[in-house]
Amino acid sequence: MKFTKMHGCGNDYVYVNGFEEQIADEAKAAVTVSDRHFGIGADGLIIIKPSDIADFEMVMYNADGSRGAMCGNGVRCVAKYVYDHKLTDKTSISVVSMGSVKYIDVDVENGKVVSAKVDMGSPVLEAKKIPVLSENEKAVNEAITVDGREYLMTCVSMGNPHAVVFTDIPVREFPLEKIGPKFENHPVFPDRVNTEFVNVIDRKNLDMRVWERGSGETLACGTGTCATVVAAILNGYADNDVTVHLIGGDLKISWSGNEADSVFMTGPAETVFSGEIDL
Repeated sequence: MKFTKMHGCGNDYVYVNGFEEQIADEAKAAVTVSDRHFGIGADGLIIIKPSDIADFEMVMYNADGSRGAMCGNGVRCVAKYVYDHKLTDKTSISVVSMGSVKYIDVDVENGKVVSAKVDMGSPVLEAKKIPVLSENEKAVNEAITVDGREYLMTCVSMGNPHAVVFTDIPVREFPLEKIGPKFENHPVFPDRVNTEFVNVIDRKNLDMRVWERGSGETLACGTGTCATVVAAILNGYADNDVTVHLIGGDLKISWSGNEADSVFMTGPAETVFSGEIDL
């Protein structure tokens, strides 16, 4: 199977041209390529396919073979892939994933995409649609007990369910490997959850680490970064334009604070290498 490894802020996936490559078992392939010792090493597999409702379809798998609905860093890299590989000459590109269409504007230098701005759509705040089991219509600053300790979380869906936790513990010192899986598999999340642990630096800057369902800790998470800024604005911690500092780099997020308005994410998209792998 021919592939290209790409990343956005260190959130790395293996990308496959589904116009040319036919994969018998995509979920199994995702597990194989994601292994960092016996495979390529990635947070998952993304297959680019034709679409009847958008310019391209993005089929995303997590490292454990489970399907992912959306990936903000991934969709930027899809836009770079299709432009750089001359599958399109458009600089405004639409990509669909599990029925949700995202619109991406790419910045091109010397014939290659260097960054992209994505309209990530409006946030979903209704608890049952995220989903999270809550007695309230929206789970904003809601208490949850995990591993014997109470946390305050704000739940947002940006195509994937997210629980955002603001903490005074420096996120680089937070015991994410221990607490992340317990959030992911907590019974209040019927479909599991991605969890962001966040320090507020000031109203324009947030520091974040993320535990993603099906992948574990990743160096960045686009939908999680969007959810974090939405949660920060809802809780009065941030203004409308925020830079989120992740282990893998920075993403810029804009949101008006109006629930019906789109969240916009701007960040890099980079190619690491291309090659072939035996499945």
